[in-house]
Amino acid sequence: MNPGPEGVQLGLVTQLVRFAVTGALSAVVDFGLYVLLLEAVGLPVNIAKAIGFIAGTTTAYLINRRWTFNAEPSRARFIAVVILYAVTFCVQVGINWIFYHAFDEGVWWRVPLAYVIAQGTATVINFVVQRLVIFRIR
Repeated sequence: MNPGPEGVQLGLVTQLVRFAVTGALSAVVDFGLYVLLLEAVGLPVNIAKAIGFIAGTTTAYLINRRWTFNAEPSRARFIAVVILYAVTFCVQVGINWIFYHAFDEGVWWRVPLAYVIAQGTATVINFVVQRLVIFRIR
C-alpha cells in the first residue's frame, strides 16, 4: 500500500475509504482488547474501555498519518492528535458508559451496541477534525 509522494493531498473519497479500512482494523484492536479485558480479565468497564481505546487509537493514528492523510511526522501534528484523542476518549468512554448502563445486564447485545454507538460518534469527530485541521498542520 504505497501512499504516494509525501505531502500530496488525497481526495475526499480516497481518504474516506482509507479512513474506514483503518478504522475497521483499529476497531478490531480496540473492541477485541476491550472485551478481553472486560469479560476474561474482569476489569471494570471504564478501565477496559480506556485500554482498548488507547490501543485502537494508537493503531489508527499510525496508519492514518502515513496512508490515509499522507503526512510526514510533525511535533505540532502529534500534539494536536493527542488533544483530539483526549477529547474523543472522554466522549467515547462517556457514551459507552451511558449506553452500557442503559441496557439490561442480561441482553447479549449490551456491550457491542454501547461500543458501536460510542465508536461511531468518536469516528465522525476524528475524521472531520483530522481532515480539516490536523493533517493540514505542517
